[in-house]
Amino acid sequence: MKNSTLCPRFERGMQILSQRWNGLIIYRLLSGPQRFCNIQSAFPVSGRLLSERLKDLEKEGIVVRHVYAETPVRIEYELTEKGHALQSTIACIQGWSDEWINEPQHVESEEDVLHLPDEDCEKAVAGPKAE
Repeated sequence: MKNSTLCPRFERGMQILSQRWNGLIIYRLLSGPQRFCNIQSAFPVSGRLLSERLKDLEKEGIVVRHVYAETPVRIEYELTEKGHALQSTIACIQGWSDEWINEPQHVESEEDVLHLPDEDCEKAVAGPKAE
């Protein structure tokens, strides 16, 4: 039997997207620039871990950090062109999930924070409307 190897670029892409919270951070940022506290409030993740993930996504060129010289200083995170290119991938995952993943039974847990109503999911996947 032949040994098959994955394309190194595909393997790296899967590593980036499959790292815990990265896909959800990208999903959240598809709706537009967000402050750190807005991203953190959307997920049950520590500030330290979120900061680490955002730095990783920044190093990969998927997220850009904007610092505004205001009082107090305002920092926003936004997807780059490379990050926005993931929109169709996220939409495909959303479509697959809608078709094949059963709705979880309601359980009071921190995971409930991740559930968005369908219309919010559609807005996030659709991204900003071009006018």
